[in-house]
Amino acid sequence: MFDMVMKLKIRAKLHIFPIIFIFILGFWKLPASAQEKEEYHLRTVVIDPGHGGRDIGAPGALKHEKDLVLEIGLRLGEYINKHHPDVKVIYTRKTDTFIPLIKRSEMANKHQADLFISLHVNANENKHVKGTETYVMGLHKTQSNLEVAKKENAAILYEEDYSRKYEGFDPNSAESYIIFSLMQNAYLKQSLKFASSVQKNFGYSTGLINRGVKQAGFLVLYKTSMPRVLVEAGFISNPDQEKYLNTDDGQRKIAHAIGQAFDDYKEKLEQQSVMLASDSLENQQEESIRFKIQVAASSDPIPLESDYFKEYDDVQEHRVAGQYKYTIGSFSNYQEARQFKKKIRRDFPDAFLVAFKDEQTIPVKKALSESNQ
Repeated sequence: MFDMVMKLKIRAKLHIFPIIFIFILGFWKLPASAQEKEEYHLRTVVIDPGHGGRDIGAPGALKHEKDLVLEIGLRLGEYINKHHPDVKVIYTRKTDTFIPLIKRSEMANKHQADLFISLHVNANENKHVKGTETYVMGLHKTQSNLEVAKKENAAILYEEDYSRKYEGFDPNSAESYIIFSLMQNAYLKQSLKFASSVQKNFGYSTGLINRGVKQAGFLVLYKTSMPRVLVEAGFISNPDQEKYLNTDDGQRKIAHAIGQAFDDYKEKLEQQSVMLASDSLENQQEESIRFKIQVAASSDPIPLESDYFKEYDDVQEHRVAGQYKYTIGSFSNYQEARQFKKKIRRDFPDAFLVAFKDEQTIPVKKALSESNQ
């Protein structure tokens, strides 16, 4: 077992560099700096109806997962085409066809997509379990998250020579998932924002139980170099939800909920781009030194949208000396930062003030001296 784990670690390290390189290349579409003053526009979205062909996904009494998600995916594409005619919609499949997971990722990367949405429905041995959940790429925190990932990743077993294509990955082996612990969490923040919006709009539009945003290691998300989510739009194993998933009204509401999340995500992302572009060079010098309040440090990443941060919307993640450190707030004025620290200690008793220069940590005394405070 030890040899297997070490081989996976080495293999993951050898393959991580080209993946990171692809991720870096993907950033060329985003505003690189305030100097460029270019506004970002979300131009391409990939809709990925899971499974297909000989891979039926979760079996249903009325329809199988592969059929339901295709119908929902086509409805979602229609919604986006109607409300955003400037956005190009790419489907990984539009018919009952088997598409290998690696080909779905390659398709999204080839089209330099701005967002990847993989559509699925869930299943559970307990037929009473119901609700929706949306996943982002990351390490599973619970056994149930791992089981969902295993179920969806099992699609590779329908592919020829899958062991070679996926570098020895075994979807049924918990040890294989160590490969994901070596990945950079590129696009995690954007993915979490979209995932949260999907879950919120599911609640508004469908009334289905919100099971939250979660993390797990999905191969279909692994090599996509853009913000990406995997949506589980209900449990086909629950008789009531299966009926709902098979109705025209249910599918329309599910597709519209994801479409409305797309509306929100696109609007906020592009508005943020306008704000960044308008900040230009005149603000850069005076804002190079910032005072922030550190509230957490962890060896593993904490989702920025998690309940831990108590709905603060200006949480930032910093990678420092092999740890993930989290700050809230950003101030050019030291006294304002101190006042905010007093306020935030009601929720985070151990919070303390830290200083940054050009996004690098520096001693607070040095920051005060350089900013003449």
